[in-house]
Amino acid sequence: MAFVLDGRNLTIEKVVEIARFGEKIEIHPEALERIKRCRRLVEEKIEKREIMYGINTGIGELSEVILTQEQVERFQKYVIYSHAAGYGKPLPEDIVRAAMLSRIACHCQGHSGLRPEVVETLKEMLNRGVTPVVCEKGSVGACGDLSPMSQIALVVMGEGEAFYQGERLPGAEALRRAGIKPQVLQARDGLALINGSNVITGLGALEVYDAHRWLKNSEIAAAMTLEVLNANMKAYDERLHRVRGYQGAIECAANIRRITANSELLAQSGKKVQDAYSLRSTPQVVGAARDALRWVRQMIEIELNGCADNPVFLPEEDLVLTGANFQGTPQALALELLGMAITTVSVLSERRINRLMNPNLNRGLPAFLTKGAGMFSGLMLTQYTAGALVCENRVLSHPAATGSIPAAADQEDFVSMGMTTALKTKQIIDNSQAIIAIEMMAAAQALDFRRPLRASPGVEAAYEVIRKYVAFLDEDRPLFDDINRLKEVVASGEIIEAVERAVGELI
Repeated sequence: MAFVLDGRNLTIEKVVEIARFGEKIEIHPEALERIKRCRRLVEEKIEKREIMYGINTGIGELSEVILTQEQVERFQKYVIYSHAAGYGKPLPEDIVRAAMLSRIACHCQGHSGLRPEVVETLKEMLNRGVTPVVCEKGSVGACGDLSPMSQIALVVMGEGEAFYQGERLPGAEALRRAGIKPQVLQARDGLALINGSNVITGLGALEVYDAHRWLKNSEIAAAMTLEVLNANMKAYDERLHRVRGYQGAIECAANIRRITANSELLAQSGKKVQDAYSLRSTPQVVGAARDALRWVRQMIEIELNGCADNPVFLPEEDLVLTGANFQGTPQALALELLGMAITTVSVLSERRINRLMNPNLNRGLPAFLTKGAGMFSGLMLTQYTAGALVCENRVLSHPAATGSIPAAADQEDFVSMGMTTALKTKQIIDNSQAIIAIEMMAAAQALDFRRPLRASPGVEAAYEVIRKYVAFLDEDRPLFDDINRLKEVVASGEIIEAVERAVGELI
């Protein structure tokens, strides 16, 4: 059954279902009526020859140039042509689909002024799997994601390129095969297709979803390490975290208690009075990331259900307002925080990896988790890789959102650079999935050295998935395939699903 989009009901999870898993959409009749009512207002004002930005004026620094009635019709095509100026490899299809969905949701507000036929064409492209080829780079995240959104608009016009059923095709051919009629853009249509930060928003929505799952994986990895190092679990007592009051810490501690319940390893004596911070501070650090993620989710979902456009038309008041609702700073600041939060947690994971390897810190495990240390190096170099990825994450955590470079002859003299933020946050998440995979690989190796003692049902469930893909390291072998394979398993959510089957749903 198709999801009925009304412009006010889009969630992070729904974006994922539509963008990644192909759930179809319909536009709510009331939203469609809002689009039509707004279009009638635009057409009335065009007929009266009222001056409206981007309809009968140029754009940016050229907004003072008034177009003739004959130019108005052709102008929208040239807006798309001139703004399709991106660079780089194509964005993944799920990101482009998420951007398209975000833009349709914006139009459903009924404040954008474009023809309903154009919105319907976008909807059909989404439903039938026509995904425009969109260059990764070129947006400064103000006046919208103009360059990448223009490549989407090209396909709406029957131009550009698109992916369809696994092929990269000319846009016209992709539409033809899908049975979709291209649109000849009319007044307002072109600018309304591109004048919002929807690629940032769509990508941001996917990142929020991936980050939440990554935090769960980080808690599973932490639980594995805590068990094999016989950690003092007083640091995870619910009362400890309730007296401080941070919701994220309470949630993280609860998840780890649930995962580690009934562990033979943790039932052993010989615990330290206080463990090192990398073992003891996990609820406080991961919890802070969880709290940050809560705010990031709020910001992205506001954007998914709002009107990011310019100008904004208010049919009820017969009013046109120009402003800067396309500005990507709200999403940029949120995604900067998300990247910093994930980077911080990834540092904690790397420190636990080091603790598993170091014979002076790993509570009697063999050096570098190998029986033949000296002849063999074991998992030594996996910690190097984790360290390199943490270093890269720290560099990527430098903010782009403070890096405005004026554009359009200083008419657009402050921009968000939110697309740069979104892209680097995506890379941070990718790197961090590999870091967690390395910790899980090391913890599984350590668990084999602790046999015959059994870990908790939660950790044993994670171990079983890991061992499906990565064998015990009896003697040295190249490890890059193991790391890359397990990273994909972490990203897929398979380990979370196995743990939740064993212990119940994690928060």
